[in-house]
Amino acid sequence: MKLRVEVVALDCLMVRLFDEIAESNMPWMLAASESLHMAFAGHLIDLVPSYTTLMVHYDLTALSPSQARELIAQALIDLSPNVRTRGTCHVLPVWYDLSVGPELTLLSQRSGLAVEEVIRRHSGREYQVFALGFAPGFAFMGLVEEALAAPRLNTPRKKVAAGSVGIAERQTAAYPVVSPGGWNLIGRTPARLFDRNRDGYSLMQPGDTVRFEAVGHAEFINLGGDDTPLEAQA
Repeated sequence: MKLRVEVVALDCLMVRLFDEIAESNMPWMLAASESLHMAFAGHLIDLVPSYTTLMVHYDLTALSPSQARELIAQALIDLSPNVRTRGTCHVLPVWYDLSVGPELTLLSQRSGLAVEEVIRRHSGREYQVFALGFAPGFAFMGLVEEALAAPRLNTPRKKVAAGSVGIAERQTAAYPVVSPGGWNLIGRTPARLFDRNRDGYSLMQPGDTVRFEAVGHAEFINLGGDDTPLEAQA
């Protein structure tokens, strides 16, 4: 861990703990987040975790930039991850089908794997939720195995259906709401990923884990899934 503090704005500091993305970062990120929340207490406006950083937005009327830096330094002295702290594991049912996941064929061709093997490998491991962003409830997860990694589409789609599951590089995610997007789509989940009536709004939070579970069309529909083909929703 290499601690650096960078200025983002007059009332924002970026705490950089790591230079590279890794699943092993998360226990340290969670420990740092908890410690910073305690240190800033009521003077903290927001704390936004990402893969390797924590953005600290503080009350500039209560703390000077130098005082904020001192609080960060004190909070992270002798930082130690709590190995007993573990987020929720979410199991998301996914209907993997070309009508809702048109890039299944592309990933199959890139990897040299059969479509069925792409599905098996994507749904065969547990993913870490690293950060939320892009859209409300959009959870960046990883890491997918290198064989399934694929760059974003050259031309993003203007409209991606809610629940669409995709891959970009070694990240995977599910779109919580209808939005533009350039990820490689491989399926769709009926899970409600963003809900204004839910505490915290998002189904998933950094530190949680996710496992995708392949389901058939009938079960997908029974769970409330929308099987409208992607082309028909454009």
